[in-house]
Amino acid sequence: MTSQTDLIPEPGRVTVQGPGSFELGPATRLAAGEGAERAERLLRATLGAATGLPLAPGRADEEDLVRLSVDAAVGEDLGEEGYRLTVTPRGVDLVGGGPAGLFWGTQTLRQLLGPDAFRRAPLPDRRWRLPLIEVRDRPRFRWRGLMLDVARHFTPKDGVLRHLDLMAAHKLNVLHLHLTDDQGWRVEIKRHPRLTEVGSWRSRTKFGHRASPLWEEKPHGGHYTQDDIREIVAYAAERHIRVVPEIDVPGHSQAAIAAYPELGNTDVIDTTSLTVWDNWGISSNVLAPTDNTLRFYEGVFTELLDLFPDEFVHIGGDECPKDQWRASPAAQARIEELGLAGEDALQSWFIGHFDKWLSARGRRLIGWDEILEGGLAPGATVSSWRGYAGGIAAARAGHDVVMCPEQQVYLDHRQDGGEDEPVPIGYVRTLEDVYRFEPVPPALTEAEARHVLGTQANVWTEVMEDQARVDYQVFPRLAAFAEVAWSALLDPAERDFAGFEERMAAHYRRLDALGVGYRPPAGPLPWQRRPGVLGRPLEGPSPNR
Repeated sequence: MTSQTDLIPEPGRVTVQGPGSFELGPATRLAAGEGAERAERLLRATLGAATGLPLAPGRADEEDLVRLSVDAAVGEDLGEEGYRLTVTPRGVDLVGGGPAGLFWGTQTLRQLLGPDAFRRAPLPDRRWRLPLIEVRDRPRFRWRGLMLDVARHFTPKDGVLRHLDLMAAHKLNVLHLHLTDDQGWRVEIKRHPRLTEVGSWRSRTKFGHRASPLWEEKPHGGHYTQDDIREIVAYAAERHIRVVPEIDVPGHSQAAIAAYPELGNTDVIDTTSLTVWDNWGISSNVLAPTDNTLRFYEGVFTELLDLFPDEFVHIGGDECPKDQWRASPAAQARIEELGLAGEDALQSWFIGHFDKWLSARGRRLIGWDEILEGGLAPGATVSSWRGYAGGIAAARAGHDVVMCPEQQVYLDHRQDGGEDEPVPIGYVRTLEDVYRFEPVPPALTEAEARHVLGTQANVWTEVMEDQARVDYQVFPRLAAFAEVAWSALLDPAERDFAGFEERMAAHYRRLDALGVGYRPPAGPLPWQRRPGVLGRPLEGPSPNR
């Protein structure tokens, strides 16, 4: 039986109700009240598969029962994502403040049953006992996100569904899909079919950092059909996870320009000669600030809004070199026509156009913190990645913020300084470093801090060529991040990392049951290493800015 102290993320309050336990068996029934339908379906599917128990429908007044319900009173106390889980000798009473809170409570219930509750088929001679406890829990932040870059290395649809299951197990509730970049376009747009016919495939791929001399000499690519996206969004919704799409503009757009050369700065370069980029870094080939480009992307976003119901649409806005705009007579004429101060203001105008366009359709624009440059669009929300500074500036200006500073929560950065660490990128960010990450900068006042919607871990996949590499980089650090995003932790220096490590001993077994190829505490296993593949390690302590 798992100890109540082994839960990750750490719950708000756990009270031991006494000695003994409640054991699920063949006669145990499952009763669900109004609003509990999704939690019932998923609990019966996951626990039924893992335990082999029928969990037949029951009545709320029976014993030997797992009772699921939604109660407005719990919602008033703990919020819609909060829950109360009570285990007595007679059964389990799980009450959510809303359907989402009830679902997060089922994840705690699975953890309490032990690691084998995360398997897909029952193992012989297992007994399913729960400690007699009460758990009262709620999340700290309403945005607990994971950004997955599927543009640099494509993650097939089944892999995205797997990530959603792993997110749900860690009580994360926002999947940010980075769908387009210089190296690939990953979502079907029916009015612009060449975006996937041409833009979703590159002829070869750099293996390792861009300084590496190694290449994988075969085509790489793929995309999601619109029905694939509908399936992903529906699968996520069943798990109370929102899916935020990102179409990166006006930079990181070489794949789109390769498909439709008229989108580029045709008065500066021969855009018809461009292909989907096979290297890493920041391409100088950016979108032309023309009316044709605006209409093209309005069409893209129109189709996107039909696929993704979330209020937020991410438009990137990061790392847009201005060299072509400086050299382009057309871009310079647009700057003069609009009375703008220069190229930064031109990018701000571009972003502002889509801020107004999305707002008129009831959506909210979110972009990387470069959208602050040249003036921030009135309704925009900022993903603060270049440290805390952008997020602080945006919050002080009254804009909402998602904190995802690269120095803290870029999970493509290396986990250790050892020579065996595969394709080392950036500063060392250990499990403990992530556990001590604080999303709300102390420089913010209480009122300003309310603009911090939450936090997000980002997974950029340039040097992650497959699921095994992504697993290695993401886990176990995502477990520490999930606790930072969910739990009401102490100040970073006062956090009990030793206690977290003790709880991780049980959590590694859950990850094993889920089939996650995480980095072991002792270092990479032989098949997780990439000897001779160059990375870009940075030495010294990671800046905390």
